[in-house]
Amino acid sequence: MKSCLIVDDSKVIRKVARHILETLQFEVEEAGDGQEALSRCEAKMPDVVLLDWNMPVMSGMEFLRALRGASVPSQPKVVFCTTENDIAHIRAAIEAGADEYVMKPFDRDTLQSKLQIVGVA
Repeated sequence: MKSCLIVDDSKVIRKVARHILETLQFEVEEAGDGQEALSRCEAKMPDVVLLDWNMPVMSGMEFLRALRGASVPSQPKVVFCTTENDIAHIRAAIEAGADEYVMKPFDRDTLQSKLQIVGVA
């Protein structure tokens, strides 16, 4: 079973994403900020990370840079999931190592298609 770490400071977003991912047969973990997400990745690296941009403690970009800079045997696919939709944000996310980008609010079909694009669905 594929695993996904949902990283978002919104409990509502985490709940919605968890429901969608579980219907897609993913094992799901959650983190409320980037620092908690790094700790979870150190404990067990997921296949994919669904990542929010704006969070307290450590932002999505800070988390992504730390994750991509870590010397680990395998890196997860990272799908940014955010309300930041201008081209500068999208370009910055991709340049920092994101594999795909999805806008909030999202639905099951949209998330599933993004996961297929990165090869984990």
